[in-house]
Parts: sequence; C-alpha cells; structure tokens
Amino acid sequence: MSSPLGPLPPYRTHHCAALRTDHVGQTVRLSGWVHRRRDHGGLLFVDLRDHFGITQLVATAGSEALRLLEHVRLESVITVTGEVVARTPETVNAALPTGAVEVRVREVVVQSEAAELPMPVATEADYPEEIRLRYRFLDLRRERLHQNIMLRSAVIASLRRRMMEAGFTEFQTPILTASSPEGARDFLVPSRLHPGKFYALPQAPQMFKQLLMVAGFDRYFQIAPCFRDEDARADRSPGEFYQLDFEMSFVTQEDVFAAIEPVLAGVFEEFAGFRRAAPWAVTQPPFPRIPYAEAMLRYGTDKPDLRNPLVIRDATDAFRGSGFSLFARVVDGGGVVRAIPAPGTADRPRSFFDDMNAWARDEGFPGLGYVTAKGGVFGGPIAKNHGEEATRALWEALGLGPDDGCFFAAGEEAAAAKLAGLARTRVGEALALVERDAFRFCWIVDFPMYERDPETGKIAFSHNPFSMPQGGLEALETRDPLEILAYQYDIVCNGVELSSGAIRNHRPDIMYKAFAIAGYGPDEVDRRFSGMINALKYGAPPHGGSAPGVDRIVMLLADEPNLREVVVFPMNQKAEDLMMGAPSEVSERQLRELSIRVVAPPRG
Repeated sequence: MSSPLGPLPPYRTHHCAALRTDHVGQTVRLSGWVHRRRDHGGLLFVDLRDHFGITQLVATAGSEALRLLEHVRLESVITVTGEVVARTPETVNAALPTGAVEVRVREVVVQSEAAELPMPVATEADYPEEIRLRYRFLDLRRERLHQNIMLRSAVIASLRRRMMEAGFTEFQTPILTASSPEGARDFLVPSRLHPGKFYALPQAPQMFKQLLMVAGFDRYFQIAPCFRDEDARADRSPGEFYQLDFEMSFVTQEDVFAAIEPVLAGVFEEFAGFRRAAPWAVTQPPFPRIPYAEAMLRYGTDKPDLRNPLVIRDATDAFRGSGFSLFARVVDGGGVVRAIPAPGTADRPRSFFDDMNAWARDEGFPGLGYVTAKGGVFGGPIAKNHGEEATRALWEALGLGPDDGCFFAAGEEAAAAKLAGLARTRVGEALALVERDAFRFCWIVDFPMYERDPETGKIAFSHNPFSMPQGGLEALETRDPLEILAYQYDIVCNGVELSSGAIRNHRPDIMYKAFAIAGYGPDEVDRRFSGMINALKYGAPPHGGSAPGVDRIVMLLADEPNLREVVVFPMNQKAEDLMMGAPSEVSERQLRELSIRVVAPPRG
C-alpha cells in the first residue's frame, strides 16, 4: 500500500502524538498498544498509545478492521493503516495534541496479542504495590509513571550539562572495591580467583573522588550508582540509588556552595512546572546558611522545610519556678521547653488543641501542652497555673499576638526538639501556612565533629570522620571535643535532605589526631583506611564536595511521596525485585566455584 508520502514503512509513518489537521487526507501507518476501546454501535473507537502519546482510531460497521479491533485485548500491540480525517467540532478532544483528528482504519495487523491483564493500564487509580512491582513493565505504561521516568532522564541530562558548563569533568569510579568498615552495611561480592576474599559494591565513590583530587584532577563529577544494604524508607531506596557526586580542589566551604547552588537552582527552575503549571518560586543563590544548633532550636530538625513560616522558640527560662508544676519539674531536671506558635487560632475550637495533644501521645510522646488566646484572654491549664501576668510576659517574649495560640513541648532536649519539629510541621499544614508551588533550599552547616555515645559514654564521630575540623589541629589539641565543629554541611529542600558534604581532612597529622580522640590508634587508622591515609602522605590539596541525591531531586520535582515512583525498576520494602525474582538461590556448582557454603540462620 502506498500514500502521497510514497511506500509506507512496515510499522509506522508517524508516532501516536504526531498527527494534526495538516495531515488530513493522508494515508498513514501507526503502531502501538490498544489503550481504550469504545463501541458506539456501528462505530468502534480505539485509543492507540505509544511512547509519545495517543491517537484515536475509528473503524466502521461491517469492516474487517472493526471485526479485528473489537476482539483484540487491551494492551495488545497492533499496526494500523488508514486515512487521517478531521473530527467534527463537537467531538474534538482539546486535552489531546491529536484531538482534532482521527484515523479511519482500513487495515489492522496484530503484532502481539496481550494476555488477560493482572492490573489496569488505562487508569491512574491506586493499585497494590506488590502487583505493580511484579508487573513493573505494565506499571511503566501508565501515564504518570511513564512521565516520571522521562522526567528523570531529562533531569540527569540537565545536571550533566550544567556541571560540564561549570567546569567539572565526568569520571567513572570502580563498582568493585574494598569493603568499608564505616557507614551502612556493604553488599559483598565473593571473589572466585581469591577464595575467601570479597569485593564490596561502593556505598559511595567517596574515597575514589578524593583520590582523584590527590591525583591532580581539579573538578570531578559523575552520576554515581551507590549500594547500601539498609532498610527502605519513603526517601531511601533499598539496595541502590544514584547521586550527583562531585569534588573540587583548592576550595573553601563557600566555594563548594557557590559551585553547586546555580546547578540545583537551575534544574529546579527548569522542571518546576512539571506536575502543575504554576509560577513556582525557587530559592536563588546564595541559599540560606543555618547552623546545626540553630536549626535544631528553630525548626526541631536538621532538615527544615522553609516553606513553613513557623519558628520554634525556647521558653525554658519562662517556666523555671513556674506555677505550672509539670513544666517546672522538667526544667529543674535539666530539660527544656519549646514553644510552637499557632497564629490566628482564636476562632479555632478547643478540639483543635486537644487533638494536637492526642496526636503527640499517639506519636509516643507524653503530650503537647497549649495555651489559647482570644482578644488577649488566655485559656487552658498552662495559662491558669502559670498565671496571667507571667503568661502575658511569655506572650510578649515570644512575639505572639492577642489572637495567637501556642503549643509547648517539654522534656529532655533531643526529645523536646523532635516533638516541637513534628508539631511545627503539623500546625503549619493544619493552618494552611505552608507555601505552595515553591522549592526552598538551605544549607545546614557547623555540625558537631564529635558526640558522646549514649550507650558507652565514649567520644565518637557524629557525622563524617574524614571532615576537616574547624580550627584544624589546634582545635583538636586544645578544645573540648564536644565543642569542636566541623566543615560539614547538608543541603535541604522542602524538608528533604538532598545530600551531605564536607571539606575533607587532607592532612595525615590532623587525621591521626581526629581519630585518636575517637579511640582509634595510628595502627588501626593505617589498617582500616590505608588507601586514603597513604595517598594523603604524598601531597593532597585542600578539597571538598557533596553528592545531591538524583532520586530525591526527581521525587521532589515529580511531587511524589515515594522514591519508587521515580525509579524504573525499584525493589520493594524488603529489598526484593519481585519482577526478576532477586535475590535468588544459586546452584551448588556456583557456590563451589566461589569456595562458599551457605549456612542457614538459626531458627527464631
């Protein structure tokens, strides 16, 4: 069969999103999946879908095309040949790019008949995750997920382009490497050539990217796969994930920030309207810098969502010796009181405040105190026992108005901060205070270098043992370890941590001293970190970097609550690939080749 375009190719002249009114009268050939079918008595309408979009087909009564199309199952792959015709004005579908035309089918070839579907494709209705992951190839045909994966590809391409424009060079680091004694659990790979020895899949290219700086390369990056044997969370994929890994030589912390901020802001501006066409706000460089201690006080977390305008305040001193004995005892015992404002709640019913208290208890906390206010008249047990004058002074100190309420979290500092942070989020959402259509970035800086292990009481690294301490060797030799800060930083967007980073410790003498404070002798450092410590002895530049998570970036841009919605073939919560059947048992022959014997875990 031929057309004005000449002999038709075997599968298609156009894809399913290409046809417009300019094509009316042409004979075309399309291939795709049978998406939907509608029988209008004598006319059969079929939506044909491919990667690009949908074209409506129409088959008339008595035709061979209608006979075939009315019996072929949904999701079967077909090739059709026919004439492009204009739809009547009342049948135009403005929601489709091809909605002004349809193809009157003359010929149908069934390329592949689909079996009965285990899950629907032509709907975005929720479906059990086990089925979705087992039949991921069907799940990926659904429009929302298909768009997410295309977004992911475009985001990675944009990140790569922007990094190269910023002077970074892409390198690939090894996938088979040595096991790390720090961090999460490694995935181990047995060596056939070296019986009893194992490679490890990299938790991150950390050592290698630092070694690239030692080797004299100046600005490195890669879209790096990382592997960690840890439990799944909504913002963490089990098994593997990808990050924009980068490192720079001869830089300060501010130099690192200045390099990556335009990349991230640019990507978020480029794709911000992906899910909702709206004027999105994106934090422009320089991003706010918030010290860790300030973040824990003001937001109750080191991952603050700055779309929420509420700021937590310390109210500890106000309740010292207070008539509200519950809080007074907490303060006398060394605890703290945190205040979470609830602005404009004068007209809220008492149940609003009581429900917040009940929620706190459901979360495992003792409760959440509150004071109500209407026209400057205070209510609730705290105000009654704390006293009118003291409550009014507290209100002024907290900067609250006459119609603002306030919640209070009391207890040991870490627990009170956590409850206050969770309450801040809940109050902000309940009062519709959280900014919509915005991506708000910040850096969390000045993390403590050390912390006291609550179980052993010993000094331990709190964040990253390979970071440069602020103050260098002098600080390590003269200051209380618990007061030493590090050049460590996290970048956060909308309450999601995108990455951790640091200015690295590039001097062996400082590294030996830093590890000695945490209880590691020189011999142990040499044994555990031989590759890195040896390299630093041969001249290492000051260097630093970070590694924003690609999966998390795409999750935010796609407005998805779970990373599995932006990963092509994810595992489930149990780190199982239900589609491919991994992990799986292997044969005795394979085990013998690897000099491995499987020992069943003890029952119970």
